[in-house]
Amino acid sequence: MKPIIDAGWHHFVKVAELGSISGAAVAADVPQSVVSRHIAQLERDAGSRLFRRTGRGVVLTELGQQLYPRIKRLIAESESFADEVRASRGVPVGDVRLGLLPSTVQSLAGPLYQRVLKQLPRVRLHLTEGSSAQLQEMLDQGRLDLSLLLRDGGEAGADEPVLMEGALCLVVASSDPLAGRQEIRFEEVARLPLVLPGEPHPLRERLSSLARKLGVTLQIAAEANSIRLQHEIAASAAGYAITSLSIAAHDRKRLVALKIVEPVLARAVVLAVARHRPHTLATREIQGLLLSMAPDILWKDDAA
Repeated sequence: MKPIIDAGWHHFVKVAELGSISGAAVAADVPQSVVSRHIAQLERDAGSRLFRRTGRGVVLTELGQQLYPRIKRLIAESESFADEVRASRGVPVGDVRLGLLPSTVQSLAGPLYQRVLKQLPRVRLHLTEGSSAQLQEMLDQGRLDLSLLLRDGGEAGADEPVLMEGALCLVVASSDPLAGRQEIRFEEVARLPLVLPGEPHPLRERLSSLARKLGVTLQIAAEANSIRLQHEIAASAAGYAITSLSIAAHDRKRLVALKIVEPVLARAVVLAVARHRPHTLATREIQGLLLSMAPDILWKDDAA
């Protein structure tokens, strides 16, 4: 069936997202002149400019900023409607955008793709990796349909099924004297040179709040906003990371995880659904696959 939203508005959204007409043309695989012509026509129809040129590309004007979220929503709804029409015979079709946490990528991405290719051949799965805060923001903005997220201390919502529960750990170099232990008290952790995400960050705030409650001060040796970077610094014995139990297979000779106790810092991996995007047959099928696959895979690989 033909698109409900004119192609020009699709180009408008892509230019707004990329801040570049040439970039939008590359993404859409059309000549730049086509995108420019569509934008010019939209501006003639609107009677006002939608973009303002800068030294680095283009930015939305005030009118463009007002239109962007509405057009984005209409495009999502029209795509969902078209998918539902095609899926009326009970065959899931269309795009599903899923966010994965870094600790789940290695164990979950490959098996999930295999299942989708085999069981849902008309579903196009798009995976995005990011921190829980990044994925939450993308979910809230409607840029993802589904996402795995972290929830601390049993804070999962009623509509967020828990895929697995675990606890935060201190990650140390295998050569470190602490590597022979299985547990470590939080007060001991607070005295160590820590590698933590920069502020603001939910984990940083959680640890700082607990430290204040216990009357101790965190010793921040370095800031790094990805688990990979934190683990690399820990492996070099330059500091100690606080992450989930999951350690990549190729790092298990270099790193050891000690469970943090007194208190135990509970953490859960949940599956969240976008509130501002249609929940289609395709997204429901992917959700079902994740609910059936993820718990066994994540428990097996200690990927909380």
